[in-house]
Amino acid sequence: MQEKPKVTVSRGRRADVAAREFSFTQADVSSTNGLASFRADAWNSFQKLSLPVATDEAWRRTDLRLLPVSDFKLPKAGAFEDLPVVPDELLKPLTGEQHGGQITLLPGGSKVDLDETLAKKGVVFTDFRTAEKNHADLLKKLIGQIVKPEDGKFAALASAMSENGVLLYVPKGVQVEQPLHSVLWGPGSALAHFSHLIVYVEDGASVTYVHEAASPDEAGHAMHAGIVEIYVGKDANLRFVELQSWGRHVWNFSHERARVDRGGNLDWIFGAVGSRLTKNFSDLDLAGDGAQGRMSGFYFTDGTQHLDHDTQQNHLAPHCTSDLLFKGALKGKSRSVWQGMIYVAPGAQKTDGYQANRNLVLDDQARADSIPGLEILADDVRCTHGATVGKLEQEPLFYLKSRGIPQKEAERLVVEGFFDPIMQRIPFEGVRERFQQSIQNKLLA
Repeated sequence: MQEKPKVTVSRGRRADVAAREFSFTQADVSSTNGLASFRADAWNSFQKLSLPVATDEAWRRTDLRLLPVSDFKLPKAGAFEDLPVVPDELLKPLTGEQHGGQITLLPGGSKVDLDETLAKKGVVFTDFRTAEKNHADLLKKLIGQIVKPEDGKFAALASAMSENGVLLYVPKGVQVEQPLHSVLWGPGSALAHFSHLIVYVEDGASVTYVHEAASPDEAGHAMHAGIVEIYVGKDANLRFVELQSWGRHVWNFSHERARVDRGGNLDWIFGAVGSRLTKNFSDLDLAGDGAQGRMSGFYFTDGTQHLDHDTQQNHLAPHCTSDLLFKGALKGKSRSVWQGMIYVAPGAQKTDGYQANRNLVLDDQARADSIPGLEILADDVRCTHGATVGKLEQEPLFYLKSRGIPQKEAERLVVEGFFDPIMQRIPFEGVRERFQQSIQNKLLA
C-alpha cells in the first residue's frame, strides 16, 4: 500500500484539558492476537488525548459535557444472548433471495456468511475475530493505514477496543455482482460498542457494500465509537452505503476516511435518523490522477437529537472530481450541524469540486447550522459550494391543499419530495423503503 499523502488541513487544537475520563483500563485492551501491538499503540494515543471541548474548532457546535463517560462498560462475550435480538427486517436480503455475503456484529459476538464462489475468487468478507485467525497478515497490513488512532480521542479508543469489525478485501480485477451487507446491532444500556470497518478494493475490482448500525430505544445511555477505512484502487469502483438508526439513548462518534487512487470511483451514501448525539468525521481523499468521489447524505432529526457531520473533500492530485450533497430536515428542538471543506492541494490542477447542504426546518425551535468552506492552493480549478436553511415552501403546500390534500399529508409529500434525490441514490428498494418509513414516522410524531 502506498503511504497516504499528508493533508495540511487543521481541525483545530484544544485550548484546555477536560478533567473527565472513561473508566476503561489497559487491561480491557486485547493482547492475545496479532493486533496486540497496534492496539497497545492506540491505547497510548488514547491516554495522551483529552476529551474534545467546545474550544476545539471541530467541536464548537457539539457539546459533550453531558456525556456520562465513566458509566460505560464493555459487553462481555456472548452478551447478545441476553439482549434484544436483531429485527428480521434488518437482515432481509438486499436483492432477490440472498446476499453475496452478510455479517452481523453483536455485543460480544458475530455471525458471518459469504457465498463460496466469492471466497474462491479470493474475496475476504469476514469479522475481525475470524480475520485475526485466518487472515492475520492481511489485517495487520491494512489496519490503521487510512484512519490513524491519533486522529482523535474517539478514533484512538475505537482502534484500541474494537474487536467487533469487518474486513472486506476484493482482489485485483474481481467483480462482485451481488451486494455485501453488514449489520452492527448495539442493544443494551450503559454499554460501549466499538466497531472498525476496513474496505480494500484492489485495482480494477468493483463491489457494492451496505453497512447498517442500529439499536432499539432504551432507557439510560449507551455509546458507539467507530472507524471506517476505505481504499479504492486504480480504476476500481466501490459503492458504499452507510446507514444509522441508533436508539435515542446512544452517543455516536465515528472517524471515516476513504482514499481513492488513480481512475478509481467511490459512490459514498450516508443516512442518519437515530442516536441522541452524533459526531461524524468523513474525509474523502482523491489521491490519484482522475479519481472521482460522490458523497450523498440525508438526515432527519426530531425531539432533542443533535447530529453533527464534518466532511472534507481533499483533492490531492490533478483531474479529480468530487460531488457532495447533504440534505436534512429538522423537527422539535433538534439541531443539525454540517461543516464541509473542499481542499485543493498545490499541483492538483483541473480539480472539479462541488458541495451543497440543504436544510428544511419544520419547527421554530429546531436549528440547522451549515458551514461550507474552500481552501484552494492551485490556480486551474472549478470549485463551488452552497448552503440553504429554510422552512416549507408555501406554494407547493397551497397547490396540494387546493386539490383536497390535508395539511399534514401535504407536508409529508413536500418533505418526501425534498429527500427523494438522495433516496434514489440508495440502490436497494427494501433499504430505501425502510428509511422512507422512518421519515414518515418522524413526520407523524
